[in-house]
Formats: sequence, structure tokens, C-alpha cells
Amino acid sequence: MKKIKAIITGATGMVGEGVLHECLLHPEVESVLVINRKTCGVERDKLKEIILKDFFDLSSIEKELKGYNACYFCAGVSSIGKKEEEYKHITYDLTINFAKKLLKLNPDMTFCYVSGSGTDSTEKGRIMWARIKGKTENDLLKLGFKDAYMFRPGYIQPIKGLKNTNKAYKLFAPLYPVWKALFPKFVVTLEELGKAMINASLYGYTKKILECEDIAKLATE
Repeated sequence: MKKIKAIITGATGMVGEGVLHECLLHPEVESVLVINRKTCGVERDKLKEIILKDFFDLSSIEKELKGYNACYFCAGVSSIGKKEEEYKHITYDLTINFAKKLLKLNPDMTFCYVSGSGTDSTEKGRIMWARIKGKTENDLLKLGFKDAYMFRPGYIQPIKGLKNTNKAYKLFAPLYPVWKALFPKFVVTLEELGKAMINASLYGYTKKILECEDIAKLATE
């Protein structure tokens, strides 16, 4: 079994920080490259960071992107206050551009993308963000990666002690046992999400689109 050499985006956000945290703890993850617009403030022996202002232009770091066999794409923005064209540019265009470049440089790569519960695979629904996320998922699956998995978490229970936890999640964290009991299909922990991505790279999974129950299951394999 090959050790994982992973690229992570979005490590300055809650989800990316949590996935990075799990990668740094995992013995099968040999090295991690995080690509951020600002530093994530984490230093480890197996971690390298690149600060990149323009994610649409990877030409300056192309050589440094080679030699990786996994990408955990956790970067993303809220659709609140954004028009469809703007949100599509940031969400769909950026992700596909980034993925195409990685695929060209690393044809043996497994690509894991974080979308969200309620993503619209038909691309035809009324909810703007769900249509665009659905198109992003669909086109990522068509690119030709060795393997690709779309992760659709609902409520995410944060990892205690990490600094980029959203304030709303901190507020609701004590209620997690209640959410888990009442809505088991729509909640997952950030630890489970990180471990599931790693396990998808190591072992694969029977589904390409993973809802919360799939994420929790894969995290234990």
C-alpha cells in the first residue's frame, strides 16, 4: 500500500483545518502540501505550505504540485450575498481549473471534494448553490482521476481546540448528541470527515458520492 502524499486546500477554514489535523496525525500520510491564500499557522515536519494569491494561475507552483497521490479539496465560500455568476466562478470554475492541473501532473491521484448535504446532482433545481455544487461534482467525476469522491456533510461537529471553528458551530457543538440522535443521516464529526477522506485514498469506497452515513462508515474502515 502506498503512503499518502496529499494536497489540501482550504486549511485556513474549519473543514480544511480539521482534515489537515487528521492527516498530520495519521501514520499512512507521509507528507502534506497545503495551498492557501494566507498562512494556516501550522508547522510540522511532514507539512509544507504554499501561499498562492490567485488559484486560477498555478504556473508559478507547477513543479511543486508534482508527486502527490491525493487531493482533499476543502476550499469554498458561502453563496450568501453572491449572484449566481460570481458564485459559479469561485466554486465551479476555480475547482475544475485546479483539478485539471493536478490531474495533468498527477494522473495517479485520488481527488476528494467537499460539497454539502442537499447538493443537486440534476443541476436543475431551484437552489442556486446546490445546482452549482452538483455541476462541480458531476464534472469532477468525469475528469478521469484514478479515483474521485464527493463528500456531502450536513452539520459538522468541530474538533475541540482547533482555531478556525465557525462561531455558529461552537454555539451548537454541545447539542451534537441531540442532533445525532434525532437526525443521524445529517450529522457527522470533523474527525470522521478527515478520516473518511484518508480511507477513501487508501481503500476506496463503493459509492462516489458520500452522504453523512457513508462518511461515518468509511471513517471506521
